[in-house]
Amino acid sequence: MEGEEKRKISSDRSVREDMKDIEIEEDLKNNVQVAGPIPVSAGLIIVTELCERFAYYGASMLFQRYMLTHLMLSKGSATAISRGFAFFSYITAIFGAVVADKWLGKFKTVLIFAIVYTLGLVLLTVSAIDSLKDTLGLPGFIVALYCLISWGTGGIKSNVSTFAAEQIPEEDYAHPTKAGVTVNHSITVERIFRYFYMAINIGGLLGQGITPTVSDSGWDLAFMIPTIAFVVGIIVFALGRRKYYDRPPNGTILGKTFRCIVFAFRHRRERPEGTHWVQAAKVAGEGEWDHKFVDDLEVTYHACKVFMVYPLYWALYNNMSDNFVNMGINMRRPHWLKPESLSFVNSAIIVIFIPILDTIIFPLLRKAGFRLGPVNRIIIGFCIVTFCFVYVTVLQHFLYKSGPYYDFSGKDPNDPTHTIIIPENIEDVVNDMTIWTQLPAYILIGISEIFSSATGLEFAFKSAASELKSVVMSLFLATNAFGSLIGMILAIWSNDPNFVYLYAAQAVAMGIMTVLFAWRFAKLDNFVE
Repeated sequence: MEGEEKRKISSDRSVREDMKDIEIEEDLKNNVQVAGPIPVSAGLIIVTELCERFAYYGASMLFQRYMLTHLMLSKGSATAISRGFAFFSYITAIFGAVVADKWLGKFKTVLIFAIVYTLGLVLLTVSAIDSLKDTLGLPGFIVALYCLISWGTGGIKSNVSTFAAEQIPEEDYAHPTKAGVTVNHSITVERIFRYFYMAINIGGLLGQGITPTVSDSGWDLAFMIPTIAFVVGIIVFALGRRKYYDRPPNGTILGKTFRCIVFAFRHRRERPEGTHWVQAAKVAGEGEWDHKFVDDLEVTYHACKVFMVYPLYWALYNNMSDNFVNMGINMRRPHWLKPESLSFVNSAIIVIFIPILDTIIFPLLRKAGFRLGPVNRIIIGFCIVTFCFVYVTVLQHFLYKSGPYYDFSGKDPNDPTHTIIIPENIEDVVNDMTIWTQLPAYILIGISEIFSSATGLEFAFKSAASELKSVVMSLFLATNAFGSLIGMILAIWSNDPNFVYLYAAQAVAMGIMTVLFAWRFAKLDNFVE
């Protein structure tokens, strides 16, 4: 009896403790919800990403003009190579995610791919030396981009944002100094991704502001600066090794997920009425997965459906690094301004607006009880980029209507019998329209990125099962690869005088897809905390 009495007392104590935990949890939910501080470990990862993006954008924003003026390629060929590089940079993210999740973990994976990245930047710099132009110029450029830098980019990108978010404690907790305030994990993750994205654009801002100006002193020097910045980033990342939480790799998770999906699909008719087919995995006792894993997998599945719309968004976005440069080259501009330098404005807009949204606008909306979920933010971004391409279409139309070279086809629209002599040097082919008219396009794309791209990263992280975050993140990044693939196809028509039709087609396609996206996915905000 004594033993039974002890067990009863122990059981009652356990019940009381469970009830106390539930009461504490309810109290936390009733408090004001705020974002927590960014840990030092996450801060080091964010700084590393800043340096990597300095290197990536500082170098890649030069590629179009480098290919047109140094390697003497056509606009269409240069655009195709540029989009091909972007394709490999993001499709390799899937491989990087698998390496991290299955074998090495995120820290080692990022470090190894960073070394590959560095070798590519060194080769890019050497191949740009003037004396090697006729021998190593184009071959070295292609090998550096397609065999080294793109693989390094993919291996890093698929892991680094998730690695930063995983440094955040997973539980909500009471604010240590403010009564009635709860530090909310979900809101903190949202903050991490916004500031992570701001770091990306600070890096881009610095790279795009420095390297175009330095290119006048030599292409090799212009590419050397991103190389140095990237090495600094690697050192910062390595110094934080003891501070990081690095989730151990799980070599069985991909097979487990695949078997769960196959099992659910085969038994889909046995699922409870009104539930998704993935829930059929709960029907039989396989023993390999629990109900939570199945629920997480369903949400992950929904997230991946959302990603299917992103390739078109990236196809439009990537015009900024090639076709917008093509347009800028043919516009009047100050001698100190390079055609690709306006990308600086895009990054500056993001750096300015993210803190305003994070510290003022979004907290005010939450206090007012208005929940602007991730899917609705993505829709806003899609609408903005659609309007941007309507503007760009009109702008290109007026550029073609202005002289002295009009649509750069060699035909004078005012006198069909007169042939316009187009200079061989592409930078001398300038019509009477100022490059400053491109500013609204870069500003609109910057604002759309905050709502669509940064939120897409956040949505990918929140929607993924805990064991599959890097893989799902890589699938989101891979949408950029397929956007580049669309761009490679469109590069066939990326020559004058086709650009008006090219921009118009993209604007119409994005407008239609935005409407379909809103109709199909707006309710998904109810699934994501």
